[in-house]
Amino acid sequence: MMSAIAWEHPGSIAPAPQRPRLVVIAGGGEGAEPEVGLRLTARGRLVLLVLAAVVLAGVLGVRATGGAGATEPAHTITVGGGQTLSEIAAAELPNLSVDQGIVAIQVANKLSTARVSAGQQLVIPRG
Repeated sequence: MMSAIAWEHPGSIAPAPQRPRLVVIAGGGEGAEPEVGLRLTARGRLVLLVLAAVVLAGVLGVRATGGAGATEPAHTITVGGGQTLSEIAAAELPNLSVDQGIVAIQVANKLSTARVSAGQQLVIPRG
């Protein structure tokens, strides 16, 4: 019977190659100045460029529309007896669909439902 194990002499095995290692050198060498602050990478420069473009577009957009006060001021109405929010939206916001008008009035008045009561004051947004 033959054995599948072969014995070798310890001196005949070649040592595994060593991988290079990083070594930290204190002081960074002669004449080297310590790095202070942040270093801007290509990705960082791109982010700053996009951010500057967004800010510039926002500033120019405000100037083009005439500033924050360029929209017409909202007005207030009093809900009549039997009047619904959809009727008010259709009458007061004819440039919007009834659904869009209802939502605009709800948002302007912080309403969670479409239910209104007679005598209730509603702010009608201009849009």
